[in-house]
Amino acid sequence: MTTPSSPFHPGEIEAQQRAGTEADAAAGGRFIRDSMPEQHREFFAALPFVVVASGDETGQPWVTILEGQQGFVASPDVGHLSIAARPGPGDPLKAALGPGSAIGMLGIELSTRRRNRLNGTVSGNGDGLEIAVRQSFGNCPQYINERGWSRVPTPAAPSPRISDRLDADQIAQIGKADTFFIGSGHAADGREASDGFDASHRGGRPGFVRVADERTILIPDYAGNRFFNTIGNIVADPRAGLLFVDFATGGMLHVAGRAEIDWQPVASHDPNAQRMITVRVETVVDRPGALSLRWSTDSVERMDLEIVDRIAESETITSFIIANADGTPLPPFEAGQYLPIALAIPGVSETVKRTYSLSGSPRDDTWRISVKRENDGLASRFFHDHVEAGDRIAAWRPAGEFLLPEGEAGLVLVSAGVGATAVLPMLHQSLSQAPLRPVWFVHGARDGAVHAFGAEVDAAIRRHSNARRKVFYSTPTDHDRTGTTYDVQGRVTAADLLELKAGSDAHYMICGPTRFIADLREGLETAGVPVDQIHSETFGPAG
Repeated sequence: MTTPSSPFHPGEIEAQQRAGTEADAAAGGRFIRDSMPEQHREFFAALPFVVVASGDETGQPWVTILEGQQGFVASPDVGHLSIAARPGPGDPLKAALGPGSAIGMLGIELSTRRRNRLNGTVSGNGDGLEIAVRQSFGNCPQYINERGWSRVPTPAAPSPRISDRLDADQIAQIGKADTFFIGSGHAADGREASDGFDASHRGGRPGFVRVADERTILIPDYAGNRFFNTIGNIVADPRAGLLFVDFATGGMLHVAGRAEIDWQPVASHDPNAQRMITVRVETVVDRPGALSLRWSTDSVERMDLEIVDRIAESETITSFIIANADGTPLPPFEAGQYLPIALAIPGVSETVKRTYSLSGSPRDDTWRISVKRENDGLASRFFHDHVEAGDRIAAWRPAGEFLLPEGEAGLVLVSAGVGATAVLPMLHQSLSQAPLRPVWFVHGARDGAVHAFGAEVDAAIRRHSNARRKVFYSTPTDHDRTGTTYDVQGRVTAADLLELKAGSDAHYMICGPTRFIADLREGLETAGVPVDQIHSETFGPAG
């Protein structure tokens, strides 16, 4: 269940208010739980490393990486995680992490751009760590730069170099980085789930972090999940820890200092920054070769794809049909997965990365992505205004964990707006693989002009007696017809879903804006639907 009190502490709430995202954060905060869903437990257990943040004996946050062979992270139950590793020699957190210590953890798979976070307390230690979970939630793949990993035998690492400022080599390393991790904390009295430490990932183009001088680091803050965990911590306690990884050599550069937030940067080195974090360096711990892991961008397979057609689905959504540029068959994907892409947009200095749900049937020979035009969306406007048949785009293999549950239990596919792109393939896949499984396709749109895929859904449902649809228009026009293009005037509610009587074992697959999902989740859970039968994927106007 969701935590009974607000999952945010006063510093986070103040940051949300200053950024104007308090309402969105409050809705999204309902996804922060005091236990891990099964997908997160499996995800952590498959990782070769985790990012950990905690405090030293003075409370100063530091962030580090713990690594191990596959299975070194395990989850004995939904409320606990065990790690068969501890900070090594020279690690700023080596003497920390005793029983009762607060800890923040980030699980991140760079090759697929997946990440999940949890915060908790160390409930036991020894050769490793036992963590009792206090908060658990997922993060979107935005700003993650893809890398594959390998492992090498690691000789004894040299002693760390410790100083109170950055040297020329360290400044150069930071200046080339496209990824780093930040640890921050909020102590209070330790009784609230929001108390403790957070470990967070930050990414951008190489050089997005600027070193102003040997004791000053400038970090742009981009649009994110609107929770403001890190910035909210800094509002409450300015101490922060940074970690820059040398992905080629396994070195870890730890930096501790005090951070300040510039809420309206005027002379920023990055025009995309919505805020600027200035870190005043106090301690530097440089640990060459500390990790046996190595990462490379060359080991991540990039695909060269060609647009073979474009189709207007509604006033705001256009689909793009995709094939391999070399004519070879596309690899298979699972319904619910997304396609990470990279766009070279004229006039934009860096590559623009986005993820779009694969909206076609997994049985098709081609792929389909369907893009909603956002007025302020750089990528969506480029797709709608410039991308035509014959154009090429770079992409990576499909990824994502919003997948169809196995079995024959009823399936309720729920979406709002462009959220249909994630659940429509599930309709096709379920009807082809499990033709007796009861399926309901429930969709909400403003009116018929913006309602996409209506004819496609109706055609699929007509062919199968086990499938039903229920379409809601919030503000239908005179051109819309009840019983033809839509069924109900209004918005989709949990009560509407329960009225379908899909069965006590039914699974609900929900995709749409944060508040839409949060309201439906809350209503379904209140009615007694088990948490593990409610699955969701959020989307937002990244553009």
